[in-house]
Amino acid sequence: MNEDILNEIKNLNYAELSKSIQTGIIQKCNNYNKDGVIFGLSGGIDSGVIAYLCAKSMKEKTLALIMPDSKISPKEETEDAIKIVDTLGINYKLIDINSIHREYYNVLEPNDLALGNLRARIRKNLLYYYANSKNLLVLGSSDKSEFNIGYFTKFGDGAADLLPIVSLYKTQIRQIAKELGLPNNIITKKSSPNLWPNHVAESEIGATYDEIDCILYCIIDKKLSVDETVSQTKIESETVEKIYQLYKKSEHKRITPEHL
Repeated sequence: MNEDILNEIKNLNYAELSKSIQTGIIQKCNNYNKDGVIFGLSGGIDSGVIAYLCAKSMKEKTLALIMPDSKISPKEETEDAIKIVDTLGINYKLIDINSIHREYYNVLEPNDLALGNLRARIRKNLLYYYANSKNLLVLGSSDKSEFNIGYFTKFGDGAADLLPIVSLYKTQIRQIAKELGLPNNIITKKSSPNLWPNHVAESEIGATYDEIDCILYCIIDKKLSVDETVSQTKIESETVEKIYQLYKKSEHKRITPEHL
């Protein structure tokens, strides 16, 4: 892989970027007459970055929901999420969604993929419940890498009032996490939506985030063709084509419902 492209992606002023996102969150809150913000905190890097940004910009007006499914969520993930809120001193609620998911499971025909995505939709229901009852703005934690290949659940973790970090690729998220002071174990851990046991994002996608980011950067930002992207990135053509197809086929997940 061409490391020069990866370095080009990472070359940002993360201190300035952090301040800009924090200001944007405050402005949107004021524009929509909201009393604060709410988001789901998993213990992963994306939601961890959201937590640190909110703690710096509007700590007293932030509520984090930690929503593991005790049947499948790694205990370490929940522990990391709790450490984050304890370190930052932000308000949080811990809700085990296992009993809610089990009620659905008892009446629905079994389908592992749909039941996995159902966990994301249950979590979003809870976020909007509290947003509704407390007049809060729902923040989504999608980054540019996952958003552009459709690696999120439609009307689940993809649903939000504001996506503060959607302009940042995963490699850039890891850099801003360092700037914000996130613990190293969160910065370096493998990303996972934890929708089923042993769920690892890169394994499911079939490419590393370094590869995904370089491919998307060439296709979206530099507007190169697939062949040009293969040439520039030095990544196997099969991988480039796979990510390109994910980008094209997931377009429906990035737009609001069509009007007839």
